[in-house]
Amino acid sequence: MKNIRYMDTSLRDGFQSVFGARALTDDFIPAIEAAVHAGIEHIEAGGGARFQALFMYCGESAFDMMDRFRAAAGPAASLQTLARGINVVALSAQPRDMIDLHARMFKKHGMTHIRNFDALNDVRNLIYSGKCITNAGLHHQVSVTMMELPPGCSGAHDAPFYIKTLREILDAGLPYDSICFKDASGTSNPNKFYETIKAARKLLGKDAIIWAHTHETAGVGITQYKAAIEAGCDGVDLARSPLSGGTCQPDMLSLWHALKGTDYTLDIDVTKIMQANLVLQECLKDYFFPPESQKISSEVILSPMPGGALTANTMMMRDTGTLDLYPKVIEAMSECVARGGFGTSVTPVSQFYFQQAYTNVTQGPWKKITDGYGKMVLGYFGRTPVPPDPEIVKLAQDQLGKPVFTGDPLDILEPGIPKAKAILEKHGLPVNDENIFIVGALETQGSNKGLDFLRGNKPINVRKVTDTKDAPAPAAVATASAPAMNEPADYTVTVEGKTYQVKVEAATGEVKTIAPAAEAKPVNVVGVKAKLQGIVYEIFVSVGDHVNRGDSLMILEAMKMETPVVAPCDGKVVSIEVEKNQVVKPEQLVATIA
Repeated sequence: MKNIRYMDTSLRDGFQSVFGARALTDDFIPAIEAAVHAGIEHIEAGGGARFQALFMYCGESAFDMMDRFRAAAGPAASLQTLARGINVVALSAQPRDMIDLHARMFKKHGMTHIRNFDALNDVRNLIYSGKCITNAGLHHQVSVTMMELPPGCSGAHDAPFYIKTLREILDAGLPYDSICFKDASGTSNPNKFYETIKAARKLLGKDAIIWAHTHETAGVGITQYKAAIEAGCDGVDLARSPLSGGTCQPDMLSLWHALKGTDYTLDIDVTKIMQANLVLQECLKDYFFPPESQKISSEVILSPMPGGALTANTMMMRDTGTLDLYPKVIEAMSECVARGGFGTSVTPVSQFYFQQAYTNVTQGPWKKITDGYGKMVLGYFGRTPVPPDPEIVKLAQDQLGKPVFTGDPLDILEPGIPKAKAILEKHGLPVNDENIFIVGALETQGSNKGLDFLRGNKPINVRKVTDTKDAPAPAAVATASAPAMNEPADYTVTVEGKTYQVKVEAATGEVKTIAPAAEAKPVNVVGVKAKLQGIVYEIFVSVGDHVNRGDSLMILEAMKMETPVVAPCDGKVVSIEVEKNQVVKPEQLVATIA
């Protein structure tokens, strides 16, 4: 009987797939200890969205979290993280020096394994990052990414395509310790899993370690794993209640049960696993579990949305008050996949698809090409599995002002460490490897969330279920310009188009004086309105500042996209009508200029 290896993903992918990666370290330390006590030796501990989410939503450093994870797990546990090829754990593609720093920092902070994938299956994006992981003394698990194509599409994402990608990995001489076939959306037909891993086993030989990864989002995860195991897979990713099933990995006890009567088994102590599950449930008893994370979402078979991105996106839609648009966006995503070159729907490509679909729904189909989707179809992140739709490529060229790029993405990225050091020095912050990586990895088009964190902006946006009896009473609403009890009150009153200043005795309500209001000199005031719904992330101007047409007044953030609000004309800022972190709606007035 073959013993199937497993990694417990509850405390990384589970957090991402249920809470949008927003989980506080203090809350789950007992769950780590309970997992180790239950005999779980291989645990996913960080990386992927759990890197940036700690800085952006949890008010914590991901490096501190990894240190605490290692301390709780003990020295013997294998702790694995997730990296996205040349993006590693960053918000954008990283240069070579930052890719190398990523591997060294994760080794320093207690990690032992890194799973490394590229959403486009462009092997060039795995070579340098794989060498850095190996050179740092870490177990390098290189990945081939999988999904099901939307109906009517063909030309990639079948068993021959995945074996072709595997051959390219072997031909490149890329160092690896194991190979994972990773289906982040859980949409691949189980027979495709079987045929792919059977062919991979034949190509790699009996000694190679082959792993499988999927989600239960489409309801076929256990079936996929049984197919993979029967084809020769050695290990699988599993999760535990309450962070299993739905958008998460298949449940550990469920697979143990499904393998009864076969030639395969999981070497687990069921009683201890159930005890560890109770500890995990207690740790998370106050957390909000989105209903979409707890069910089968079969529509992802047509629009392959990863389990780890589904709730991250719905959480952001809750933040911006646009959750009602989700069904339309997920439907529109299918076309974005079909016309975008068939990159696998896993971060960051899944976010490109969702952002473009969101924009198509909110601003009209293909009226605006988003930055990530546009750069992808133009080749700036690598080669897509098939050429993108020429019409979309032309739109991206025109709107982004960039030509098609066919080279190696790493060759056009400037070194990141000198730039990050300069930013830290400018702001008087400690220059060390951790801070360099934080600033470099969390830089965005219009801001730097890593710098914000290091300067003390540490927001906590973790959704929990609040007991109403313990909730503080709502603060009283202050009345604007409220007069003192015994002082007269001034009012501006308009009657039949004429305006008067009226003074009223506060104590008695007696009208003291009435006088025509001074006529204001006409001023050409131009209102600046938001074009989309989002959160005000940054405001760059103050009342009285002179601005030129096209200057950025503020940044709105929605679905990880930063959209500048620009001045429509030259002039002086008369008013700022919004505040940082405020949710604004389309056509809402955000500023005025005269």
